[in-house]
Amino acid sequence: MEAVEKTITSGSLPVPNVQVLSSKKLTEIPNQYIRPERETEPVLGAHLQLEIPTVDLSRLLDQRFSEEESKKLHLACQEWGFFHLINHGVDGEVIEKVKRDIQEFFKQPLEVKEAHSQLPDSVEGYGQAFVVSQEQKLDWADMLVLGIRPISSRKMRFWPTQPTSFRETLEQYTSELMKVTDSLLGAMAKNLGVDPDVLIDKFKDGMQSTRMNYYPPCPQPDKALGLSPHSDASGLTILLQINEVQGLQIMKDGNWVPVTPLSDSFVINVGDVIEILSNGKYKSINHRSTVDSEKERLSIASFQSPSSGVDIGPLPELVRDGVEVYYNSMNYGQFLNLYTSGKLDGKGHMQFIKKQKPSITQHFLS
Repeated sequence: MEAVEKTITSGSLPVPNVQVLSSKKLTEIPNQYIRPERETEPVLGAHLQLEIPTVDLSRLLDQRFSEEESKKLHLACQEWGFFHLINHGVDGEVIEKVKRDIQEFFKQPLEVKEAHSQLPDSVEGYGQAFVVSQEQKLDWADMLVLGIRPISSRKMRFWPTQPTSFRETLEQYTSELMKVTDSLLGAMAKNLGVDPDVLIDKFKDGMQSTRMNYYPPCPQPDKALGLSPHSDASGLTILLQINEVQGLQIMKDGNWVPVTPLSDSFVINVGDVIEILSNGKYKSINHRSTVDSEKERLSIASFQSPSSGVDIGPLPELVRDGVEVYYNSMNYGQFLNLYTSGKLDGKGHMQFIKKQKPSITQHFLS
């Protein structure tokens, strides 16, 4: 278990608290939050009604409907990398508790929240992540990042004690998500033609972490971003939109597509690990968060990943009979450290594990 703490050591530079900035009722945001690319970006209009697919977990697990629902899941993973998950089986009371406690945490005075601030060598805690230089553009957000599993590696100094129910609520919620993860991994494996145990075993005794996001109102929302474009270094990410304010966008066919919040659902996205294990059949997708001029937005993303000691590479069952291998094999702890040690920058980190095709010069010299 010590390997987790030794491997994941990247930190983030301290930055101004955005919730405090927002409370000052600025008419313009500081220059470090202005994103020039937003002036010319391709955003798909909501009137075109392009929306991510919806998968029903109860039907997926019911033999009467599983074949039909499995096809929906397969299509969602292949063509979108994102989908709404409904009838997921997580108790509604548990979900309402986690929503309430996260909202209560961010309502507290700054000094209370700062008691759980990140340390220089840690991605966990209250603050901001992926800030590696004083010059880079900043996200209009504050966040609380917590490592959940393995339990032995939890750093409880970062876990809030106010509200008093916070720790118990988060434990209940994240435990429920482990069941959802196993169900989805099993179904994905079958769709890929792999024994479900082969894929699920990659995540056995794996890592689970959460990132609670607070996006305060922004006076110039069209010039800022709540979270920079990126893919996730996890296997699966399970997102709960806490107050159902739209902000999540995914890259689809060269356009940013808004994801409309859907009540009583999770948003699931394929992470880099599933892309690698599936040899690219399922792909992780760039996504980002925008902000609103009047409304705050809150969400909690839960990252389901292998343990740091597991090697990730295309599953042998998927690269037989001369099938081209698109990814190298790498220790997951090493891959995650590469991801967390830089700023969010799309899928640039995948260059470290993708197989590089030889150039024409290399071909003739070999």
